[in-house]
Amino acid sequence: MEHILSEGALGRRGFSVDRCVCVDRMGFSALLCACVVVLCSAAPVKLPQRNDRPIIGILTQEVDNESMRKFGKTYIPSSYVKYIESGGARVVPIRLNQSLAEHEQIFRSINGLLLIGGAVDLQTSEFAHTAGIYFRLALKANDEGDYFPIWGTCLGFQLLTVLVAGENLLSKTTAENVTYPLNFTAEASSSRMFTNFPSDLRKALSQEPLTGNFHHYGVTKEAFMGNEKLSGFFSVLSTNIAQNGLEFVSTMEGRKHPFYGVQWHPEVNRFQWDPRYNFPHSSNAVRVSSLLAEFFVNEGRRSSHRFSEAAEESGALIYNYNPVYVANISAYEQTYFF
Repeated sequence: MEHILSEGALGRRGFSVDRCVCVDRMGFSALLCACVVVLCSAAPVKLPQRNDRPIIGILTQEVDNESMRKFGKTYIPSSYVKYIESGGARVVPIRLNQSLAEHEQIFRSINGLLLIGGAVDLQTSEFAHTAGIYFRLALKANDEGDYFPIWGTCLGFQLLTVLVAGENLLSKTTAENVTYPLNFTAEASSSRMFTNFPSDLRKALSQEPLTGNFHHYGVTKEAFMGNEKLSGFFSVLSTNIAQNGLEFVSTMEGRKHPFYGVQWHPEVNRFQWDPRYNFPHSSNAVRVSSLLAEFFVNEGRRSSHRFSEAAEESGALIYNYNPVYVANISAYEQTYFF
């Protein structure tokens, strides 16, 4: 985006000019003249540079499917990788069980973090422990003016609530293999997440079943708003009603920090196709997924982190790994294993 200053503010050569009419004492004639000329800098306004080569880190998840253990101990479904790539970024897989120094180096090299779904303990698992490292690094960085976004999907959403609240507030809010429209709150209209959504799509998202839900636990609106740490840190953008009748928080964003969470799965709308699951594939569902991927990647463009060397960057990217076909043993078509 360019800042364009009118010639009334800056002259053609960087001078500020006030124009006035000079009238002689007799009032017989008027003369247009430049009364005041103030010299000012002709240098252009320096805008923050955008990162057009963003890299998003995806934290690997611990394998909980016995049939997939033969391929590796941790994994990333390819749908998450494709989702980030479709938004205009590249992906670096972040392995668990690395040293703090190694994670700090990765943090300084990537432009955002995606916490994916799964089925691990939100306080004792290695996934939760490693996510906590990046959360604290991102919290400190953002507080110091170093922009770094985090996105949590499903379990990742739940984990963000634990990291902020300092306790597990989950309760049974089953929404398994169902699609919902979002029940927007008043704060959604002024949110960053939905700011670029056309009005027709926002309306569709509130009326059509465009969000795929595959969870058994969540944070009820009552528990969320009753926790000062959580409600003070995150704005609730939407809620939904679980199959047991409880209202749970389904979308949130940080009030001051670029941290975002969805209890639903935007990536499945375009990149998962198992007919046994209710993955939304309508044109509006695809638009929702596309805009959210672009939104998060654009948040990553605001980060100035980078790898110190091109060879180091190249060696860290997901392109060094081959996905495995797992549609016969899981809900995913392909998965990366580590």
